Amino acid sequence: MNKMKELPTREHLLYLLKTRGPLTVKEMSVELQITEMAVRRHLGNLERDGLIEPRLQRQAMGRPTSQYALTDHADSMFPKTYHKVALDLLGELADEVGEEMIGKLFERRKLKLMKNYEPRMRAAGQDLRGKVRLLTEMQNENGYMAECEETKDGQFVLKEHNCPIFQVANEYNQACNCELELFQSLLGTSVTRTECLAKGGGCCAYVISPSSGSAHP
Repeated sequence: MNKMKELPTREHLLYLLKTRGPLTVKEMSVELQITEMAVRRHLGNLERDGLIEPRLQRQAMGRPTSQYALTDHADSMFPKTYHKVALDLLGELADEVGEEMIGKLFERRKLKLMKNYEPRMRAAGQDLRGKVRLLTEMQNENGYMAECEETKDGQFVLKEHNCPIFQVANEYNQACNCELELFQSLLGTSVTRTECLAKGGGCCAYVISPSSGSAHP
């Protein structure tokens, strides 16, 4: 309880709603020992950020009571250990059937991503510049914090500043290899990795070079 009191009010409110379920403004005011007006101000910000939502709680007698609850989006605010579970499962699989199966799993993941990405990539046409920009956009949608730039010699540099599967990639290089192969297949040209987060780099960086057959004005 003492640790919870040390939390900033915003985090304290989220913690309360996570552990106690839907609460009224009055209940939160009493718990936090601040005014209801102050609670409403924080709730307004949390609702604006999509982390909480109001709910009407019907009662046996009288008017319904307004309560606040966490949204599904708020779940990302709390600690997760999915990577530990994934690493444990992959380790068990490797012990049971060998490292070769790990490679096959990542290959299947690559094929699944190809299936999801290819229709949008085809819609981008044959222009490599457009394909690189679309690939950057799709990686951003998956949390990679990606950006791309075009160099003076006509190459492109794609940088990913975040790796959502960093812990797994740090243990299994197959994940990084499959990403490189995915980019080469989607873009249909030469792609070289020059930096890797899983190997201590500041980002994952890829140099994309137009092939002789690429349509690149």
